[in-house]
Amino acid sequence: MYYSISKADKILKGDITLPSSKSISNRILIINSLSYSPYLIDNLSDSDDTRVLEEVLNSNTNHFDIGHAGTAMRFLTAFLSKIAGEWTLTGSERMQQRPIGILVDALRKLGASIEYKGKEGFPPLHIFGTSLKGGTIELDGSISSQYISALLMIAPTIREGLTIRLLNQITSKPYIDLTLQLMKIFGINNTWIGNEIKIEEQHYKPVKFSVEADWSGASYWYALAALSDDCDLLLKGLRIKSLQGDASQADWFDKYFGVQSVQEGNHVRLSKRYSSNPKQIEIDFIENPDIAQTFAVLSVCKKIPFHFKGLLTLKIKETDRILALQQELSKFGAKLTEPENGELAWDGTFNENIKNHPPVIKTYHDHRMALAFAISAMIYPEIIIEDPMVISKSYPGFWNDLKRFGFTIS
Repeated sequence: MYYSISKADKILKGDITLPSSKSISNRILIINSLSYSPYLIDNLSDSDDTRVLEEVLNSNTNHFDIGHAGTAMRFLTAFLSKIAGEWTLTGSERMQQRPIGILVDALRKLGASIEYKGKEGFPPLHIFGTSLKGGTIELDGSISSQYISALLMIAPTIREGLTIRLLNQITSKPYIDLTLQLMKIFGINNTWIGNEIKIEEQHYKPVKFSVEADWSGASYWYALAALSDDCDLLLKGLRIKSLQGDASQADWFDKYFGVQSVQEGNHVRLSKRYSSNPKQIEIDFIENPDIAQTFAVLSVCKKIPFHFKGLLTLKIKETDRILALQQELSKFGAKLTEPENGELAWDGTFNENIKNHPPVIKTYHDHRMALAFAISAMIYPEIIIEDPMVISKSYPGFWNDLKRFGFTIS
């Protein structure tokens, strides 16, 4: 399936009810289960990732296929390792190419019984749930924060608790902070001193919880605001003072693109204070990798050279996102380079001879490729998105939301 997307003007006025935070929803589902809570979670995300995780937690079977849901794979590997029973955990072809060995090794040190059913270090997994015993384990801080979060959430339920010693630079630190803050809401205390996070054995306390709007999803509307000529946009359910690390993008959009954010009750209003075209953008996404694709596409649309760092984890997402950005932005005539491992740069020049008219964007089964490239329809007469419904992984209503603002989608 392909979608053709275009827009006759550059006006962005109205309001949007953003999807609920997938990051919060997925963590709260695990925490809520560990607390044996009688309460339903309010405003839970309707994304594929969250739906799959919720189905597994409410299932009566012992064989789970989580498709492309990487967060579910990591969180469930840790969760099921301590739930009495025999479990099989698998996923899509791409999921079976995404490494899980670091997490499995850590869990085995705690006494988990996990076997690989195929290639060593990769799903599918055969898990024999058992009682785990804590202690101190060391993890490379530059790995996916989801490995760390998966371990942290089960830490209070492990005999003698758990201390995680993080080595090297910590990637996506706000996502670890998010996990610990959500755990604290459910009664779990922790100490984080230097590179060590310590959680004693203790009990989760069930509480009523409502999920806030998703800041990763907000990034596409911020980018559209940056590309607009006239903007008055209300993002409903969003909080500038948020548990989510991606909220820091509000400052970046103000600094680089003149997009102003104002909190109005439980909503954020966006407006264009000025038209900004900095000579170059330099951002370290070590703590915010999920919004890097948005900034890369936006910068090319605005013809602004950039040098982005802290992107190493992008290589083990739904696809190798660094390579995917290089391939798809080349269709606009922009040649992106990787100066160092985990970096992405563009010098601002276009090769007019290799431009595609209109560009046909491959998504590589990656929702953020479809979402990030959709913003270019504000600038280019027409763009075409391959496999557009991949957005259901995180933002199922995005195409309908675009239509409400005058985008033509066929």
